[in-house]
Amino acid sequence: MRWLLFLSRLAFICGFAFVLSLVALFFKEVQNQELLSTIIIIGYVIGILVVPISLICYMVLVIVGKKPGTVVPKWLLIANLLFFFILLTYIFYLNDPYYYKG
Repeated sequence: MRWLLFLSRLAFICGFAFVLSLVALFFKEVQNQELLSTIIIIGYVIGILVVPISLICYMVLVIVGKKPGTVVPKWLLIANLLFFFILLTYIFYLNDPYYYKG
C-alpha cells in the first residue's frame, strides 16, 4: 500500500500547484516565468489526472472493505478531497454557458 501513499502525496503536490496557479492567474506580476510555467503544468495537466485517480483508489479501498485512513493520513485524504472540489468548481466555472458572453 506504499503506492497509495505515494499517489496521495503526488496528488497533494499537484493540487497545491493547481491552487498556486489559480492564485497566479489573479496576480499577473510574477517575476520568474519559468517557475510559473512549471507550476501551471503540474497543476493543470498532471493535477487533473492524478487527483481524481487518487480519489478513485480511495473509493475502491472503501468498496473492498479496507479503510484508506489506515494507509494514508487523514489530513492528506481531506486535503486531496478539498483539492478535487476546487478542481471541479473551476472546471464547471469554465464550462458555464454564461462565462463566455459574446
